[in-house]
Amino acid sequence: MENVLSRRRQNRTLVGLSVFAVCLALATFSCSPQKPPAEKTMKIAVIPMGMTHEFWKSIHAGAVKAGRELGVEILWKGPQKEDDRDGQVIVVEDFINRGVQGIVLAPLDDRALVRPIQEAKREGIPVVIIDSPLEGPDPISNIATDNYKGGVLAGEHLGRILGGKGRIFLVRCHEGAASSALREQGFYDTILKRFPGIEFLSKDVYAGITTESAYQTLENLLNRFPEVDGIFCPNESTTFGTLRALEDRGLAGKVKFVGFDSSQKLVDGMRKGHIHGLVLQDPFKMGYLGVKTVVAFLRGQEFEVKVDTGETLVTPENMSRPEIQRLLFPPIKDYL
Repeated sequence: MENVLSRRRQNRTLVGLSVFAVCLALATFSCSPQKPPAEKTMKIAVIPMGMTHEFWKSIHAGAVKAGRELGVEILWKGPQKEDDRDGQVIVVEDFINRGVQGIVLAPLDDRALVRPIQEAKREGIPVVIIDSPLEGPDPISNIATDNYKGGVLAGEHLGRILGGKGRIFLVRCHEGAASSALREQGFYDTILKRFPGIEFLSKDVYAGITTESAYQTLENLLNRFPEVDGIFCPNESTTFGTLRALEDRGLAGKVKFVGFDSSQKLVDGMRKGHIHGLVLQDPFKMGYLGVKTVVAFLRGQEFEVKVDTGETLVTPENMSRPEIQRLLFPPIKDYL
């Protein structure tokens, strides 16, 4: 009988200890700090004017670099061609509907993109404008080249290498593109004011946004004005199309030629002496600062409302300098 009572006491003790252990575990669990829910990854849309030129690839790479540093997701999309206004509007509206947290936009038309940006503002989505200005509403920041000053640099250089006299083409890009229009105006004003001995053979012809359309435009101009002494082009595609036309005519190097932006083919053209100057922007920096700025706004941090990313005249004489090489060959492959 004593053994039976002893076993019963042992069982009650074990049950009591078990209950105590369970209560202790529950108390410990209830008192332990709970992990907060994981923060949702911020999505930033970066929308270029087009998807093909090296310039836009550099902006993409800069945006990706900033995204990696800040831990945000970069959504990259734009129209295929830089004259597709409706296509870019659709891209902006699509990102608004997808509920992105911020937008970095290079508007290909300073008026056509106003309405979708107003819509983004109503939805509480901040917009940073890069590369080219927009005719209102005010974005949280503008990050771009001083395009007018870039045109001035081109005009001064072409005027100097022509010795202040000669006959030239001002080749325009396409209507509605505020960035190239400012470059064209800066170039035109500089030639008009500082070099009275230089005559414009053509100053109102638009070459379009593709290399092929620029090539055909220059073919037509050269047929009409074979005596041209100098040419200025305001962007990558017009510069390359013109280079091809001059090379095919046997005029490369003979006609003084200043362009805008950079690619491997344009660098090769400069090395051959077929291009006498390129005005360079810093698209990698534009993409990088565009993302950094919109994220700073979203996180309540300080940012600049206007940033000039710089403009640099590159010539055959200075193109080997390290600071110029960085602009000629941005680190695209490191990020894309």
